[in-house]
Parts: sequence; C-alpha cells; structure tokens
Amino acid sequence: MSTPTPVAEQTTRRADLKRGVSRSRRPSRVPSLPTISVPRPRLPQPVRHAGARVGGSLGPRAQRLREGVAPVLDPVLGVLRWISPLGWAVLALGVLGWAVGARLGWTEWLMIGAAALALFACCLFLAIGRTQVSIRTMVDPVRVTVGDPATGRIEVTNESRRGMLPLLVELPVGVSAARFTLPTLGAGGAHEELFVVPTSRRGVIPVGPATTVQGDPLGLVRRTLRWTDVTELFVHPRTISIESIGAGLLRDLEGETTQDLSMSDLAFHALREYQPGDDRRYIHWRSSAKAGRLLVRQFLDTRRSHLAMVIDADPAAYSGGADEVETGISAAASLAVRAIMDEQDTTVVCRDERASRTTGPLTLDALARAEVGADDLFALAGDALALAPDTSIAFLITGAHRPFIEVQRALAQFETEVHKVVLTVDARERVGVKHVAGLTLLTIREIEDLRAVLVGGLVT
Repeated sequence: MSTPTPVAEQTTRRADLKRGVSRSRRPSRVPSLPTISVPRPRLPQPVRHAGARVGGSLGPRAQRLREGVAPVLDPVLGVLRWISPLGWAVLALGVLGWAVGARLGWTEWLMIGAAALALFACCLFLAIGRTQVSIRTMVDPVRVTVGDPATGRIEVTNESRRGMLPLLVELPVGVSAARFTLPTLGAGGAHEELFVVPTSRRGVIPVGPATTVQGDPLGLVRRTLRWTDVTELFVHPRTISIESIGAGLLRDLEGETTQDLSMSDLAFHALREYQPGDDRRYIHWRSSAKAGRLLVRQFLDTRRSHLAMVIDADPAAYSGGADEVETGISAAASLAVRAIMDEQDTTVVCRDERASRTTGPLTLDALARAEVGADDLFALAGDALALAPDTSIAFLITGAHRPFIEVQRALAQFETEVHKVVLTVDARERVGVKHVAGLTLLTIREIEDLRAVLVGGLVT
C-alpha cells in the first residue's frame, strides 16, 4: 500500500474540510435509513347517478333507455302516488286472497280477494278524470294590524261542459287548513266560500295554495291538484299614534348639527382668512373691509335626520319573555311610522330583517316577518350603522335583563355626535327617563307609555 504524498494528503484534507467532515472521524460507511412507503389515501369517488357513464359503455345506452321509458313510467309513478297506505293494504289483501283461494280452491278466499280488488278498482276509478275548474283565492286586506279582522274568499268555477260531482277543496291557512265541500255544479256554475283568518299575533300568514282532492270517501285513493299560489297576509305589530317627535327627543327634524367644519351649509360658525381655492360667494365683504384682508364664512355641517332602531328580540333579555318582546317591536313600529310621517329617514334592524329608507308599509312588513329569538346585539348595531352611516339618532330597544355593558358596546359603534337612546321594556319598573354615561334611558311598561316618555320628559 503506497503512502500518499504530502501534496496529495493536503488536497484530500482540504476536500474533507469543504464537506465538513474530519478526516480522522470520517466513517468508513454511511448507513442508509429505511424508506417508509405511505400508501396514497383513496378519495371517495362521487356517486354516479342513474344513466351516468359507467365503464365507458353503459352511459348512452342507459340514457336512451331512460328517455324511452320515461313517457310511460312517469304517468305510472304519478298514479301510484295517489294510493294511500290503506289503499295499498286493501290491494295487497285482494291479491293475497285471490292467490290463496285459487291455489287451495277456497271459495271464501276468492270472494274476499274479489271484493277487495273490486273496492280498490272503484276507488281508483273515482280518482281518474280531469277536473276542469278555475279557483281564485282573495284575501282582503293583505295588511292588517294585530286583532283586526281579515277575511278571505275562495271562488270555484266549473269550466267543463257537463256537471261536476261534489268536490273537496283544501286551503292551507297558516299552520291549519280550511276544507270546503263544494256542491254539485252545472256547466259554467260557480260557488263561493268565505273564511276568516285569525290575526291574534304578529307575523306573516301564508294562505294557499288551494288544492282539489279527488278520490273516494274511504281514503284509499287520494289525488290532489294545485290550482293557486301562496298569498301572504301581513299581520303588523300594534302601533299607537304619537305626537310629532320633532318637538321632543327627536328635535332634529330639519337636520342635526355636527362639529365638522364645512364651507357651504346652513349653520354659520365663524370667519377665517381667505385661502386660494375658497368660493368667492362666501366672502364677507363688510368684515373684510374692516379687517383689511379677505375673510370668508365658515359653517358647521348639518345632515338630514336619520332614525336608526335596533330591536333586541331575545326573550331571555326581557323579564316578561316574548310578550315584552312584542311590546318592544310595537314601540319600534310606532316610532318608525311617526318618523316616516315626519319625512325622516328610518332604518330598522331586528334579527334577520332589515328595512332602510323605505315606506311605512314595507317597514311594518319587515317587522311582521321578524322572528323572536337570540341574536348578537353588537352585530345588529353594526348592521344598522352599515345601512345608515348618517344616523343622527340611534334607538336600541331591549329588556331589563340585558347587561348594560352590552348595550354600551353596541351603541358605542355610532359616532359621538349621534343621540343614543335606550328604550327598556319592563313591566316591573317605573316609567321614567334617565341620563347615564351619555345615554338616554327610557323605561316603559306598555306601549301606551311611549307618549309620556317621548313628549313629557325629553325636551332638550
């Protein structure tokens, strides 16, 4: 074995140093780590619907087969949907009785099977046939207040050239359904029925669709046909008439003055020295002549009154539960109607319902749709601010169990110059007005107390 020369030894040592390995500690053999192969997870394949291409050859064939069978299969399936569970039981009894009687030669079973099959055939025959009628449903009026009467009318006309047997008409009204048994109608005959819609609670009551039920008295076969669409009846919250709110708390009917300076507005603030670019129309010439330099008028911004209301519809926040929630919604509705009559912009936020800068009926429609339940008060106030960034008065209607810190956080999102009012509904507290931490606190027991707290104690 030859000894390396000094030059070769130095070269080898430099190469080892570049690789970061000491020549004296360099291992003779670097062991290799075992390779662990992880199987690739198999993702679930999407479920193929009937007629899809499976295996690359059955797709078009299955699709053509389905298209060819559909004209025959769909009507058959439609007829099978007419049969009720009782009808299926009678049909099964008839088939079973006939099969057992024919197999064992029992006349009794043959008679039972024949009677069941004949009954089923007669009931199916009563459901077959086209009913040529026209049905109209009308609800008048479509907007009522809680407790006001609401009546509806359904009119059925026989449009066929021959008489029509008695027919059953069903009309869903809310969670219930009204059923009318029509008499025999001749060709072109018409029949009218009246019904009353209960309006004891606020909400939206769907009326319809009107359907005709064709079948047998035993209920073995039941065929229903839809004739009308759904008509919505809005039951608005109860409101009270209040005086013009421009004379009390909401005394900014002509615009709320802010601390923002402007060069053109109605509220004069001060005079300042003219700067290049200022409008020459606002130069105060008399003061400029006295001062010896040009002076221009400076104004404070005013803005159109905008009433924003946030309604807390959580029953847990009220000592009286859902009944006090309805009182709060009625108070908001009364304020909104009065503000719209005073030509103020109005925004109402209650859970998932929003109404901003719209008419009185549409605002009340949104309050009628509002459902009672828990929600994030801070998020509701944020939505109201997003809809009405020019809010001048912010109302928050809540109950006595809502923590005051949550009310403060919700209203703190509005600007400092915004009037912030908290209307608390509590039947156990005294009606009154307080001013706490920059907030005006109003307390009412019932909707009639709103007049007193708005007019009597809030003139600023």
